[in-house]
Amino acid sequence: MAAEEVVPVRPTAVSILALALVTTAATASLTSCGSGSGSSPDTVRVSFKQSMDNSVKVTDNYLAGVKKQFEKEYPGKKVELVPIKASDADYYTKLQQMLRSPRTAPDLVYEDTFLINSDITSGYLKPLDSYLAKWKDWDQFVGTAKTAARGEDGKTYGVPDGTDTRGLWFDKRVFRKAGLPLDWQPKNWDDVLAAARTIKNKVPGVTPLNVYTGKPAGETAAMQGFEMLLYGTGDGTSDPLYDKASKKWIAGSQGFKDALSFVETVYKDKLGPDVSDALDPNYRTTVWGELMPEGKLGINLDGSWLPQTWLQGSGRAWADWSKDLGLAYMPTQHGQAPGKVSMSGGWTWAIPAKAGNPGLAFDFVKTMQTKANAEKWYIANSGIAVRKDVADDPSYVNAQPGIKFFTDLVASTHYRPAYPAYPKVSTAIQDAMEGVTTGDASVDKAASQYDTTLKDVTDNQVTTK
Repeated sequence: MAAEEVVPVRPTAVSILALALVTTAATASLTSCGSGSGSSPDTVRVSFKQSMDNSVKVTDNYLAGVKKQFEKEYPGKKVELVPIKASDADYYTKLQQMLRSPRTAPDLVYEDTFLINSDITSGYLKPLDSYLAKWKDWDQFVGTAKTAARGEDGKTYGVPDGTDTRGLWFDKRVFRKAGLPLDWQPKNWDDVLAAARTIKNKVPGVTPLNVYTGKPAGETAAMQGFEMLLYGTGDGTSDPLYDKASKKWIAGSQGFKDALSFVETVYKDKLGPDVSDALDPNYRTTVWGELMPEGKLGINLDGSWLPQTWLQGSGRAWADWSKDLGLAYMPTQHGQAPGKVSMSGGWTWAIPAKAGNPGLAFDFVKTMQTKANAEKWYIANSGIAVRKDVADDPSYVNAQPGIKFFTDLVASTHYRPAYPAYPKVSTAIQDAMEGVTTGDASVDKAASQYDTTLKDVTDNQVTTK
């Protein structure tokens, strides 16, 4: 995946040194992996993001199984798995370092859809159309998933391995103590905040509401926190971040300020976690691994994939999670149509432009993406199927509590405007969120600073609405 791009603000000697150390460490780490993907025509090197939580081995275990299957199907061929254990931001940085040189470029990489166009524009990825045209299974992939991996040039640069949706997870144990209904479904933002206030008043020692925020959380804050709010401020028919007609980014919107106001209220009224906790880059691990299982978080605005943390064998097994937790869709701001909102992303498998063995890499993708393997992956990582044949299979639909709920949200979901400038736009959103979270900036000031940054990072390709 591409590096998470940060808008420069007077770099200090310390920040320059820190960046140099990250880059040097990444390069040294990658050099130690071997002499490059082209070192052996019989070996395919596969790089992927490894969980920071040592107890979560979902991806590692799945790829180890595919590796075994592939090496059996292709005698004489080998798979070298190259995990990168890092936060999202560091993973993007390290992977981008790898993609720049044929000496360090792997043959296959795990790409987040929100950064794929940035890497395409940088020339880091290889178009896959010639491979896809000969692969009959490509017809099974849903159109929206294909679009997420398509560049502005119309070519496809990745094979999606699932998507996701987002909603409100709530703890029934906490709701019982607070006297809140166990079939809770808020109709608007005020209902969400009212439930959080009730929890604050009646259940001490519990964080009422978690909304990810700030730069340490990276894209998690921008997408799961802010955009889940922003995309619920309009009528659901137009993108509040990017105007496709004019091909310009949107500044000065009331919806942007309203979304910031919600974030400000959560932290100003102490309905969320302590600011120091919220701005801890590892806070997600704390939420999934500690607060939710221990009944210390009332409501969590989060994604469909959470159960992978709690499944048997995960290291954080939580047998009663489906009994202890409830699910509600995130309502629109005032309950206006369509009434609910979700954001979807997902990941793809892409082949670097400088890969030494692209054909062998695509053979590995085909092994990963058989119907049986795809279904195994969707269930293991609590993902949403992007293959039609899997989505229609009862064994997938009934495999896990919550799958139907999150799959149904696809009808109300939105996708980020993942154009090349988006990573910088996302960073600007995170800055604005952090300003109102800490109280260092008012909503108006944070929104104004966002508008100024937006012009800078998009070469003034901005319109107002």
